[in-house]
Amino acid sequence: MSNIFEVLKKENVSAKNQQVFDEMKRVFGAVPNLYSTLAYSENALDAYFKLETSPNSLSVKETEAVNLVVSEVNNCMYCLSAHTMIAKQSGFTEEETIQVRSGNAPFDTRLDALVKLTRELSENRHIENPALLDAFFEAGYTKENLMDIIILVGDRTISNILHAVTKVPIEFPLAKMLD
Repeated sequence: MSNIFEVLKKENVSAKNQQVFDEMKRVFGAVPNLYSTLAYSENALDAYFKLETSPNSLSVKETEAVNLVVSEVNNCMYCLSAHTMIAKQSGFTEEETIQVRSGNAPFDTRLDALVKLTRELSENRHIENPALLDAFFEAGYTKENLMDIIILVGDRTISNILHAVTKVPIEFPLAKMLD
């Protein structure tokens, strides 16, 4: 099947989506290729942008750790590339991003608990190993943090599926493959 999804430009989308494009440029500095495909829908782009920019109780580094884990589990090179770049801008080293993607954060015990629980939720869609949830709470995380992780897993899963379907070009430096 050839790629039937093109990267939409502002002049090719509805007036409503043009406004969202303008807001995305203000917030992100550009309209990512993947997001532009949501403009095929009159409502999807705005709904997803609101989800993507809604606040949560996690730090930027914690949020990026979740994004990396979910994108690795779902094998999404688009999101892995985008979030590796953002994670490095947020203070992760290249090696740390690879460790997080592998499901561990040995460089930070608190973050390690978050990464392991996120991997469990991403792979199984529930908690098979209750010790991971216990370790998460023992590391100082809260029920609010858990709810926000669940929303982030859903958010990133949406974008992972979106790229799997649309296969739009990746405009970020490609993430390294795991060994």
